[in-house]
Amino acid sequence: MKPILLQGHERSITQIKYNREGDLLFSVAKDQFVNVWYSVNGERLGTYNGHSGAVWCVDVDWDTKNVLTGSADNSCRVWDCETGKQLIMLETNSAVRTCGFDFSGNIIMFSTDKQMGYQCYLNFFDLRDPQQIEDNQPYMSVPCSESKITSAVWGPLGEFVIAGHENGEINQFSAKSGEILKKVREHTKQINDIQTAIDLTMFITASKDSSAKLFDSASLDHIKTFKTERPVNSAAISPIMDHVVMGGGQEAMEVTTTSTRIGKFEARFFHAAYEEEFGRVKGHFGPINCVAFHPDGKSYSSGGEDGYVRIHYFDPQYFDFELEA
Repeated sequence: MKPILLQGHERSITQIKYNREGDLLFSVAKDQFVNVWYSVNGERLGTYNGHSGAVWCVDVDWDTKNVLTGSADNSCRVWDCETGKQLIMLETNSAVRTCGFDFSGNIIMFSTDKQMGYQCYLNFFDLRDPQQIEDNQPYMSVPCSESKITSAVWGPLGEFVIAGHENGEINQFSAKSGEILKKVREHTKQINDIQTAIDLTMFITASKDSSAKLFDSASLDHIKTFKTERPVNSAAISPIMDHVVMGGGQEAMEVTTTSTRIGKFEARFFHAAYEEEFGRVKGHFGPINCVAFHPDGKSYSSGGEDGYVRIHYFDPQYFDFELEA
């Protein structure tokens, strides 16, 4: 399994995202660049230039028309995917931590950090209403006073947003009323990443408490737990196999005090049903910050603290692999 190495960032990767077909891979990092790559050969297609701070999150709508990014320069921007032109810029009071298009690509949500005396808010904009964009007024803004949102994704059919918080809570926020529909707390520490399965029926959370957990999207029932020895920064669910991949490693600031072998910078594969680890992939010179499966399940990518994105195409043996129960 020879990786394709994507060198397009000077600082650590914060998020990577495939589009729906999987032919494009978007990467954002703590430099101000947003890159888009061909996933088949790792060629860089272009960049979206305009942010002036670390970019925390990226999302692309279902027909790959628009790209959404949120940054520490206190803005959330919508770009034309094909031309790289900035279409919309929404200014906020604090850094934008998470962002996402809903199922239709018409409504965006993003959450802002609790910093500089400002609350953490979850904002909803309807892109079909130019008035909202012009006045920079979301049709709904939900304050999160208890604990700030650290990761969020849209639930099925765009009815609610599933948000993970700094204190380990998971909430469902209704996209219509803004109220909390359901609330669970299975993690003891911050939730670093939430990713949904391809059909949106389940989602996986990656937490600082060294575990990743699988939940039902609608009921928030806790289904499975995958335990490791290190904080988990990101986890993804395979679209074709009962597999999950997890990336982690210790905190970036503690990396220099341990050798690479102890650092545990491998991507780790677990069987989704048996909760057993069955494989590891080495490669990054630092913690893995983000992992993502290709929508066809034949490859996966990881982005690390070292500023590289690696695309791994699975060997044929991977698809024949059966875990002996």
